Amino acid sequence: MDQSYLVKIDNFEGPLDLLLHLINQYEIDIYDIPVAEITKQYMNYIHTMQQLELNIASEYLVMAATLLAIKSQLLLPNQELEAEDEEYQEDPREELMRRLIEYRRYKEAAGQLQERESESNQIFTRPPQVFDNRSERPPVVRGELSIYDMIAAMSKVFERKKWQQPMDTTIQRAEIPISQRMEEVMDIVRRSKDGVRFTSLFPEPTKSHIVVTFIAILELMKVKEIYCVQEKHFDELLVYQMGEN
Repeated sequence: MDQSYLVKIDNFEGPLDLLLHLINQYEIDIYDIPVAEITKQYMNYIHTMQQLELNIASEYLVMAATLLAIKSQLLLPNQELEAEDEEYQEDPREELMRRLIEYRRYKEAAGQLQERESESNQIFTRPPQVFDNRSERPPVVRGELSIYDMIAAMSKVFERKKWQQPMDTTIQRAEIPISQRMEEVMDIVRRSKDGVRFTSLFPEPTKSHIVVTFIAILELMKVKEIYCVQEKHFDELLVYQMGEN
């Protein structure tokens, strides 16, 4: 039976988190948000989530509708006031801006609390360890990648890969066990000491293979078998085995 791959990602913190991610990534002034551009980028993420057949929370779709509504309001021609006592019409972006600023404050406060917790955990010591056969290459610094960085990387994969949908909908597609794909990905990562290019993990052009591979990567990251690094914004991700430096 043809069945979609559905997965609920715990890392999704909500549409405001995605918008804040986009604002930071594209260095946008939060007090002067270019709604047309931010809506375009937001919809690209939503489209990629749908291609990956992820279980998208309704709040993401509500925010998409809100952004489109704001964009439509801004596209309307300015109307002159018909009466002097007519109330002032605020910028349609004002409410969204206030919500984003408030969310950013809470997020920064949570980050500070997390840093304090991390610092308090450093008071314990452990016996010295001996590291043999250390590589001379510089250590890899783990980047703080979010699920949105992963989705952005997947968007590039979809742009490069073209898959053919079966003309006959009665044809069953070959189901790929996620556990099997996890083992395959781990085998590829283990054999590379300099990191594996994220896009190289998607050799098959079929959509089912791309989706299962993406879920396999997320699962491996969840169980701390692998991690991804992105040196700069928009650079391709590199995948490493956990413990490699």
